[in-house]
Amino acid sequence: MDKNFYSRLKEILPADQIKEEEPMRLHTTFRVGGPARLFVTPKTAEELQGIIACCREAQVPYYIIGNGSNLLVSDQGYEGVVIQIFKEMNEIRIEGEEIVAQAGALLSTVAARAAEASLTGFEFAAGIPGTLGGACVMNAGAYGGEMKDVLTEVQALTREGEVLTIPKDELKLGYRTSVIAKKGYIVLEAKLRLEKGQETDIRARMEDLKNRRVTKQPLEYPSAGSTFKRPEGYFAGKLIQDAGLGGFQVGGAQVSEKHCGFVINKDQATAADIAELIRQVQAKVKEDSGVDLEPEVKRLGEF
Repeated sequence: MDKNFYSRLKEILPADQIKEEEPMRLHTTFRVGGPARLFVTPKTAEELQGIIACCREAQVPYYIIGNGSNLLVSDQGYEGVVIQIFKEMNEIRIEGEEIVAQAGALLSTVAARAAEASLTGFEFAAGIPGTLGGACVMNAGAYGGEMKDVLTEVQALTREGEVLTIPKDELKLGYRTSVIAKKGYIVLEAKLRLEKGQETDIRARMEDLKNRRVTKQPLEYPSAGSTFKRPEGYFAGKLIQDAGLGGFQVGGAQVSEKHCGFVINKDQATAADIAELIRQVQAKVKEDSGVDLEPEVKRLGEF
């Protein structure tokens, strides 16, 4: 990455939106990860388009993150540009029974705004620790609800820099996947259609789901949420528990004793600790039950 590239980037973004050697542990919910060579925070779609074009032209690798809630960054970091779409692009507006929100809006914030407007249907997302953009990419879901239940369209940026408006029936939303994920698009904003409800009922439902999470999930430790995708016909946490791995530890990383579907940063874990723990869990479950566990957590950097 030469000085010319950095100079071109400064023509697109103000200097305070560009950081060098930024520790990724500050930007992932696992609280691990080495430095990103450059870390940028665009405020507009135009800035984002400019960054992508600059990276493509200079053949510099880039990676998009939101809240870093489903991501494991290597201890060596990332020799490219990490583009964070989060607090600088998080506007939310209510239009009747629709919510239009930018990709960086937290799901919890969107859910809170929906409740304020007495709109029901998004309660399931209130406790998911990610952004709307990431939720659209992976069709995030919890407690019987999924993004596909409420999404009507997504505005996205293609690898070539074209802005597309993709209606729901073209998003190909499946279990933890979408056309956005498959084609490497970047979500700019999304439109949700909800229904009118009673604010007291909506808040009661959100409170009930929150209590269930607090009781059953290890929210007191850094993690990336559910570590593995749900294998067809099984529950990952049950398979891991049945394999006798509750509390199993590699370095500072541990299979949560509270919920075996979660790998947690128990005590100053490294990314290598977490990666090795995931590998050993996969191997033991395969040996024990014959089921292949597929990680839900994305990896960035060298492992």
